[in-house]
Amino acid sequence: MTGLTSKPERDQRACLPFTAYPPIHDYALVGDCRTGALVSSRGSIDWLCLPRFDSPSCFNRLLDWEQGGYCEVNPTSFFRTKRAYQGHTAVLTTEFETTHGRAQLTDLMPVAADGGQAPARFPLRQVLRRIEGLDGTVEFSIKIKLRPDDGRTVPSFVQRGRAGYCADFGGRMIFVAVNSPMEISPGFLSGRARVSRGDSLTLWLVYTEEAPGVYPHLIEAEEAIAETRDYWIGWSRSCRYEGAQRDQAIRSAITLKLLSYAPSGAIVAAPTTSLPERLGGDLNWDYRYCWLRDASFTAHAFFRLGFDAEALAFTQWMTHATTLTYPELQVMYTLHGEASIPERSWPFLEGYRRSQPVRLGNAAFAQEQLDVYGEVLDTISLSVEAGYPVDRDTKRWIVEVGNILSMSWPYPDHGIWEIRGEARHYVHSKVMCWTALDRVERLARKLGVKPSTAAWSQAREALMHAILKSGYSKTRRSFVQVLGGTRLDAAALTFGLTGFIDGRDPLMISTISTIQRWLTRGPLVYRYIAEQGTGREEGAFLPCSFWLVQALAAAGRPEEAQGLLARLAPHANDLGLFPEEIRHQDGEFLGNFPLALTHVAHLGALLSVAEKA
Repeated sequence: MTGLTSKPERDQRACLPFTAYPPIHDYALVGDCRTGALVSSRGSIDWLCLPRFDSPSCFNRLLDWEQGGYCEVNPTSFFRTKRAYQGHTAVLTTEFETTHGRAQLTDLMPVAADGGQAPARFPLRQVLRRIEGLDGTVEFSIKIKLRPDDGRTVPSFVQRGRAGYCADFGGRMIFVAVNSPMEISPGFLSGRARVSRGDSLTLWLVYTEEAPGVYPHLIEAEEAIAETRDYWIGWSRSCRYEGAQRDQAIRSAITLKLLSYAPSGAIVAAPTTSLPERLGGDLNWDYRYCWLRDASFTAHAFFRLGFDAEALAFTQWMTHATTLTYPELQVMYTLHGEASIPERSWPFLEGYRRSQPVRLGNAAFAQEQLDVYGEVLDTISLSVEAGYPVDRDTKRWIVEVGNILSMSWPYPDHGIWEIRGEARHYVHSKVMCWTALDRVERLARKLGVKPSTAAWSQAREALMHAILKSGYSKTRRSFVQVLGGTRLDAAALTFGLTGFIDGRDPLMISTISTIQRWLTRGPLVYRYIAEQGTGREEGAFLPCSFWLVQALAAAGRPEEAQGLLARLAPHANDLGLFPEEIRHQDGEFLGNFPLALTHVAHLGALLSVAEKA
C-alpha cells in the first residue's frame, strides 16, 4: 500500500486545455431522490450538491477542472471501461480492464427497501462506492478532493478510528469510511490499493448536519447495495408501458424519479447548473429548481405510466407551494416551495470549458409565463379523471384561475423559452391559456364546483379567434412564435396534443411540414433559429425532436413517427440519458444534464407511437 499526496494548489487556468473536461455525455446519474451525483466513465464523481439538489456543491470539478472538488476511483495504469446500470435500477457499475486484470466499481446513493431513509440506519446523505476484483490484480488510485460551498471552502480532514476520516465545515460534516489507509492533506484524501479476484474495497461517504453523526459500518455495504437494488427493481415493476422499447421507457422513468425530491414531491428540471447551451458562451442557467411546466409534464407522464404516487406527490406539493403566490402561479419554486430565487454570478468556479458566468439561482422566477396554467391544469384534470379527490382549496383555486385568465390572456408574457427582455404575445402561451380555460370548465363540471361562466367561454372563443387569425402565418404555412410574426417555433408541435386543434387538421399538417423543412437537421429539431449564420447558434433542443414524433403520430403518420423515434435513440448516451440540447454537427451534448423535459418528451413519444401501433 502506497499513499498518494495531493499536488500543491496552483492556478493553471491560463494553460488548462478544454479537452481536460469530459464531454457532458460521459456522465451518469446516481441519486436518492433528494440529490444526485454525476459520475464520469473514469470513475470520478465530479458533481454533487449536499444535502439537496439546490444546495451548494461539494464536488464541483464539472464546473472547474483544476480547482473543483471530486471523488475519483480508477486504476493507476492504462485502462478501458464499460458501464451500465444494473437492470431497472439506479445502481451504476463500471468495469475497468487493465493489462493486469479486471475490476468492477459499483456506485449508488443508498435508499432503504421501502424508499425511505431510516434514521437509525442511514445518515442524512450518503454515497457508496464498492470495488470488486474480477480477474487478475488491479491497482487503484483513490482521491477525494472536497470543495464545499461551491468551491469556496477548503476543509481539513482528520482521522477517526482505523477506517474513518472526517471533515468538519461550519456545523456540517463529511465522513469517509474506507477499508484502506489514506493520506491526509488540506481538503484532500488520497491512497492506493490493490484488488485481486475475489477481493473488495469499500468507500462510503456520508454527510450529516447533526452531532453525533450517523456513520456507516463497512460490513453493511453489501446489504445496503442489495436494499437499494431491490427498491429500484420493485419501483420499476409498476411501469404500465409494455411496448417494444420498455427498457428505454423505464430508464427515462427512473431518471425522472431520480430528479424528484421525495420529501416534498417537487421535481427539478435538472441536477446541474451552468452547463452551457453554447460552449464558451453565456447561456448558462441554474436548473436545480422546480419549473411547474416541466414538473406538470412529468406528473402527467407518471400518471400514464402507472406511477400515481409520484404524480400525486407533485400535485400536492404544487398546491402547497403556490399558496405563497395564490392565486397566481410562478414559473418556478424552490424544492420547499419558496417563491424567491435570486440569481447571481459565482466567481469561485470558472465554468464548464470556461463558459461563463456560473450562475446560482434563476431570475426567470420573476417572469410572467402564462402557459404554466395550461400545463398545471391539464395534470390536475388527468388526476381527477383517474378518480383522485381534490380538496376544497384547490377547487376554489381552479375557479380563481378561470377568472384570472379570462382577464389576463390578452397581455404579453415571456413564453415557454423564457426569452429575456420585453414581454411579447407568444402563440404557445395563448394556446395554453385556451387549454387552461378548457380544463377549468371541464373540472368545474366534473367537481360540481361552479358551472362554466360566460366570461370563461368568451375568453376561450376570443383566444381561438386571435390564434387562428394572427398566430398562423399563411406565408410561412405554419403556426409562428408571436402573434402577427413570421418566426417559426417548434413549440407549435404541441398544439395538436392539447385539444386546441386536431392533429390531422390541415393547419397542423402544414405546420409540421414547415418545421421539418426549416427547423430540423437530420432527426434533430431546433426550438427556433436565433443568430443564424453567426457561429453563435444554440444546439438543437432535444425535447422538440420528441414533440415532432408525437405530432406525426397525432397526424396519422405512425410509421414516420416510429422511424424518427428510432433515429433519435442513438442521441442518448450509452446509459440512456438525454441532454437538453445537441450540436447537430458533431453530436456534442449541450445544456444541463440530464434534463427532465427531454425524458418526459421521450416518454410521450414512446406512448404516442405505442397507442397508434
